[in-house]
Amino acid sequence: MLRRDRLIRMQVHQLMDACLFAVSFWLAYVVRSDPRVIEFFRLDEVSPFEAYVWLYLILIPAAPLILEAQGFYNRPILCSRYTTAWLLFKGCLFTTLGLILALFLFHSGIARLVTVLFGAISFLLLFSKEELLRRAFRSELAREQYRRRFLLVGTGEETARMRAELRSKSPEAMDVIAELDLNETSIDRLVELLHEHSVNGVIISAKRSFFDQVEAAVRVCELEGVEVWLMADFFKTQIARATFDDFYGHAIMVFRAVPEASWESVAKQLIDFFGAATLLLVLAPLLALVALSVKLTSPGPVFFRQQRSGLNGRPFTLYKFRTMVTNAEQLKHELAAMNEMSGPVFKVVNDPRITPFGRLLRKFSIDELPQLFNVLRAEMSLVGPRPLPVDEVKRFNDLAHRRRLSVKPGLTCLWQVSGRNKVKDFRDWVRLDLEYIDNWSLWLDLKILCRTLPVVLTGAGAS
Repeated sequence: MLRRDRLIRMQVHQLMDACLFAVSFWLAYVVRSDPRVIEFFRLDEVSPFEAYVWLYLILIPAAPLILEAQGFYNRPILCSRYTTAWLLFKGCLFTTLGLILALFLFHSGIARLVTVLFGAISFLLLFSKEELLRRAFRSELAREQYRRRFLLVGTGEETARMRAELRSKSPEAMDVIAELDLNETSIDRLVELLHEHSVNGVIISAKRSFFDQVEAAVRVCELEGVEVWLMADFFKTQIARATFDDFYGHAIMVFRAVPEASWESVAKQLIDFFGAATLLLVLAPLLALVALSVKLTSPGPVFFRQQRSGLNGRPFTLYKFRTMVTNAEQLKHELAAMNEMSGPVFKVVNDPRITPFGRLLRKFSIDELPQLFNVLRAEMSLVGPRPLPVDEVKRFNDLAHRRRLSVKPGLTCLWQVSGRNKVKDFRDWVRLDLEYIDNWSLWLDLKILCRTLPVVLTGAGAS
């Protein structure tokens, strides 16, 4: 994991932990000030909570820094529970002692039981959070969506060294899918591996004698939108540090044709999750009504499932309300001559396979709503290039078109709000997707979402 990625992950955890420390202090006060506790233990009354709110100005920024000083955020995600508990215990202990010191320095008295309860509650809440994250990262969904898949490129000796280092330092976040030995294999094999394994990135470590092959590998990955990490340790140094980025102590040059990790990308993930969850709750009655209508208006299943190409081409199961007859895939070959979209994509405006009720669903994009479950599963985003069937992606005749796979597919995109089925040339479709990727920002996502609503409500460009 790159230093920038590690820093963002640490900041997210620090923000969550600061909130938990704040909640812990409030809970400790609530327990101590409860009349039943006061009566049972025959304690004195405590001052109103407002008298201690100023402590948050010290507690919220200081507590995560104390945990960081203990090395709490540098440990592997799936380290032993003992390690997590010990580091957390020390952090909570020093935070509690710091709280007592602040009260002493500012001559502010508070019931001693509050500070004791604060230390215990903060430890329990933070350890519970870590346990939930441990279970989440060990789930099958997390392994599929959050573990990054890499190819290693270099000589046999170098790839073996990189593989061992990855296993020791980042076993829970990265998988080595395949290796390419520059002594034995041509760069053409790299293209095949990229298509076969749907990798998230390529790590290259090679001597100066392989610079021509390294340049060719970078060009291939640039064309397809796959991130390249080039180990810049051609010369052994003792004092100089990384100037581009740092990969566990190795200077590294990153060639990236997609937006890099940032707080905006974290916000995008949060908007995807909470946006999809909210929409599913709000639209639950509509989804149930549509599901019943699909079942009653035509024989067959309610949902249509299809393998689509997701991030870096990795297949996933996409869900839609069924809008066609059940043998639509078999009839597709008979309608090949009616295809109105150039390139590998199949589009027919007045598709005879569509049911009457399905045509209504398609006009207002209601058939796409089940894909909110794909967004919840982190297989899709609310905004991104529309996912294409796996067989259509395999028929791409221009490798540059695969760069649209370098970001998560989405429910809506520039193509969706720029005419939808009025776009007849696949190259225009790809151009719009690449324009989105090259100019991505959170503000652009919000503008596309706002433009999508009137397009969907009016059924503009739908068929």
